[in-house]
Amino acid sequence: MLEISETDLRKSISRDNPWWETGSIELSPDLRERAYFNPFRELALNWKVNRSVILMGPRRVGKTVMLRQLIEHALSSGFPRGGIFLVSLDTPLYSGMALERLVELFEAYSPHDSNSRRLIIFDEIQYLKDWEVHLKVLTDRYPETRFVASGSAAAALRLKSRESGAGRFTEFYLPPLTFSEFLRFRDVENELIDDADQSDPELFYTTSDINRLNRQFIEYLNYGGYPEAVLSEEIRKDAGRYLGRDIIDKVLLRDLPSLYGIQDIQELNRLFSTVAYRSGTEISLDSLASNSGVAKNTISRYLEYLEAAFLIMRIRRVDDSGKTFKRNRQFKVYLTNPSMRSALFSSLSEEDEAMGRMAETAIFSQWSHSEGIKRLHFASWKSGRNHREVDLVFLTPLRGELSPAWAAEIKWSDRFVERPTELKGLIEFSSKNFHPDSPQIATTRTLSAESLVGDVSIHHIPCALYCYTLGRNITKRLAKGNSELHKSP
Repeated sequence: MLEISETDLRKSISRDNPWWETGSIELSPDLRERAYFNPFRELALNWKVNRSVILMGPRRVGKTVMLRQLIEHALSSGFPRGGIFLVSLDTPLYSGMALERLVELFEAYSPHDSNSRRLIIFDEIQYLKDWEVHLKVLTDRYPETRFVASGSAAAALRLKSRESGAGRFTEFYLPPLTFSEFLRFRDVENELIDDADQSDPELFYTTSDINRLNRQFIEYLNYGGYPEAVLSEEIRKDAGRYLGRDIIDKVLLRDLPSLYGIQDIQELNRLFSTVAYRSGTEISLDSLASNSGVAKNTISRYLEYLEAAFLIMRIRRVDDSGKTFKRNRQFKVYLTNPSMRSALFSSLSEEDEAMGRMAETAIFSQWSHSEGIKRLHFASWKSGRNHREVDLVFLTPLRGELSPAWAAEIKWSDRFVERPTELKGLIEFSSKNFHPDSPQIATTRTLSAESLVGDVSIHHIPCALYCYTLGRNITKRLAKGNSELHKSP
């Protein structure tokens, strides 16, 4: 291991922890708090339970910014300046250095009582081998210290935190920006959303300017999942360079191969490109093998890796009665962030052929932080000679088994307001599974309306407005500590 002088260590650590001297931390005035900040802060600064917090999520979603905002909040709340320590483990100076050694340096350079309340933050912890073992030891050794660790190699963090940190670690997932956060970051939420400050967690919001909201929605699809892109015109101009390359180079070419020993990186890249381009469609291992040129047994492993890295999410299929299949041959794959598609390929326009699928991807992604995402499925079945499907079906426990609670068909078209009978899959599924007084969702491009087809009630709502409603209501429930999302937003 490289020998680092004591002088260089002290300079580096003191530079990264300027509040020891100044009592404050300088943050850019352009930085905004995520909707997830308050729940994260309450978890990280909770001294009632001795647990360390593992902050994980995709690259470029604002984890490091949130950590610095946590420090700012602690300092402004009167936390002792000398009791806060931040170290980024991707700094070459700390390569291979044990967490215990870093804590010793903290105690040496910022004298304080190690038995008093402290906040220690290890950013990019996945770069340290066996970090989970060391962190568990520290968590037990210092019950008055709250340890927060973060990282972008989410697959490794989640796996190791669950293997070694049972009862000692709490995971907190930071997803890409929701559409409601995107509008807030751009200072247009109150202009575009009627009653945006309402507190009812089941509220359907409205807008007085759907065309302007749609323009914002398309920009959200193109780059809005990444806070830095929302705030930087330079990045928006070249999303492929700043965002696409970062995803490919750092996740596909470095993180996943190093974690799983993947030899054929180009094969992994080819599969991900195929999945990204088809986000929101029903696919099978056979079709993926045909389109990507990757063998089926390899595809299964790669999909698990991509999902563990929070690049994609898969949802299972149910039949027309809402029953799951024993053999999961057909499934849907979504990008966790719709902006990845435009960063990898090209920007979307309002008339783009892919708009419907990417609108569906955006709507699905709003569920990222909710436990309810585990209950989302899609329906697909044969009806006579015809194939029927419903984009989203939410299952909820009922009399000892899972049953459909609501369904949604995602369309980027106003046609079905005038021709609701063409929503054959939604109508057939709803008539079989739902009470007539329970309206199901069919999104549109610009129109809001209600339809009745036989005994099936359909609530038509613009995609952009439904996406906003989902993200806003889910984050409000999160703030209230309610993750049981059994109702349709």
